Amino acid sequence: MLVLRSLVFNILFYANLIAWMIAALPFLVLPRRYFVHVAKGWARSCLWLMRVVAGTKVEFRGRERIPPGGLILASKHQSLWETFALFPEMEDGAFILKHELTWIPLFGWYLWKQDMVPVNRAGGSSALTRMNARAREVIAAGRQIIMFPEGTRRQAGAPPAYKYGVVHLYASTGAPCLPVALNSGVYWPRRKFLRRPGTIVVEFLEVIPPGLSRAEFYDTLQHRIEEASDRLLAEAIAETGYVPPPRVPSPDTGPASA
Repeated sequence: MLVLRSLVFNILFYANLIAWMIAALPFLVLPRRYFVHVAKGWARSCLWLMRVVAGTKVEFRGRERIPPGGLILASKHQSLWETFALFPEMEDGAFILKHELTWIPLFGWYLWKQDMVPVNRAGGSSALTRMNARAREVIAAGRQIIMFPEGTRRQAGAPPAYKYGVVHLYASTGAPCLPVALNSGVYWPRRKFLRRPGTIVVEFLEVIPPGLSRAEFYDTLQHRIEEASDRLLAEAIAETGYVPPPRVPSPDTGPASA
């Protein structure tokens, strides 16, 4: 039954994506503010499909901690799931993403329309400078930067591997940072076909105010996200019986090695 439900969900998920991309074509010529509602509508339709087909619900905790205006949302990254599920929770979000994604036909056009913040990971310090400049513009406009400090998806329960880019962004923009913990990787595993039933939990944590030193911010952010994500992982393990990977330490990617 799990395999069948996962198969049906995956087919419907990508069919739904294609249908929304075709239906959204007229919005390419309209002001961006209209397209924001289209993108949120697609994300909510994906959450609906997960609940109805895969039996996977979602619980958002700490919504009252989301401040108004421009900020950096720094989220744990375990799954493809949070790349769409977090978007409706922001008033006007902009993801930091690989610039190669903007080359994808149709999908890349919509990323451009939504005015995301692409970054060339092979571009070195100059690419980082351009990203920070673009992020300052987005935050100054009252929008929310959505980023994943680990850069890529990590298996649920794997040791953290935070990059230093979020620290540069925090120092460069002078914006508050909203840490986000989650356990999505148990229910939508990275590079796996199965979609487990249960309840994905996302928790918005206490905002980190601007003005901390780089080292203090880095340590505070990682501690808050990891502590809460470990707690949410324990909830998911109790619900699903998931077995996390061995905790092999990752190479240090923090301030000392930057």
